[in-house]
Amino acid sequence: MARVDDDVAPVSEGATGSSDTAVRDEEQAGAGQTIRRNFSDTVLSSIATLGRALRIGVTASYIGATDAIRGRFQVHETLTQAWFLIRVTAMPSILMAIPFGVIVSAQVGNIVSELGADSMIGAAGGLGVIKQGAPMATAMLLGGAGAAAIAADLGARTVREEVDALRVMGIDPVQRLVVPRVAAMMLVAPLLNILIIVIGVGSGFLVAVTALGVTPGSYWQSFGAFTTSIDVWVSLVKALIFGFLVVVIACQRGLEAKGGPRGVADGVNAAVVMSIAAAVVLNTVITQVVTMFFPVRMA
Repeated sequence: MARVDDDVAPVSEGATGSSDTAVRDEEQAGAGQTIRRNFSDTVLSSIATLGRALRIGVTASYIGATDAIRGRFQVHETLTQAWFLIRVTAMPSILMAIPFGVIVSAQVGNIVSELGADSMIGAAGGLGVIKQGAPMATAMLLGGAGAAAIAADLGARTVREEVDALRVMGIDPVQRLVVPRVAAMMLVAPLLNILIIVIGVGSGFLVAVTALGVTPGSYWQSFGAFTTSIDVWVSLVKALIFGFLVVVIACQRGLEAKGGPRGVADGVNAAVVMSIAAAVVLNTVITQVVTMFFPVRMA
């Protein structure tokens, strides 16, 4: 019996080791599959969300153009939404434009002063505000205040089943709710961009003249020498694109809110984060394309 036990023991130990190895392999394989599945689900979910947002944007653009041609466009609702966006973004835009213009002029002024080119402060500060600062500030303000308000409004209507009631009555929610907000955002975005440009360049001018010792004539001369009308138009177009992106994402997240007040809060949070992140990525792409075709040169 002792001999039999001695013969059996090693076999049992080897089998146990093999089973432990198999269990570890299965756990590693299961962890790998879980990671791959979560990653693929996240990517597919993001692509699906982007597709739904683009579909809402295309549908709203088509319906808005059709209503404008037929004379059925909701002008009063559009102006109401535009005034609301102006009220929630005008003062923050001024407060953001002033320090931005000051920081750009101060930082650029210190660098060019070391190079002995104080007269170039106007060109550097103006281009920085017009080409990058104003469009991105517009996107952040519209994505922060505007997107949050739109997503909260539409989300509350969705969880209260008002959107479903519109569908039951034969009213298209996109036509009734989305189109006026898209039109209002397209109206407010360039106005906000122009306001930020004026305040930013003006504050940069005051800093350059009072703190850096730059003469007003040399500041505006360098500003006019390097800033062209193309730069201003590109800035306005970028603001329009960012505004359209922000309002489409906000409307999509609001119309898809579910789960009560918690779902509305999640939709608002997602709208703000997604709109600003998308604007930053899109700004990088647009900047590279514009720099390729319209490099900086003397006006």
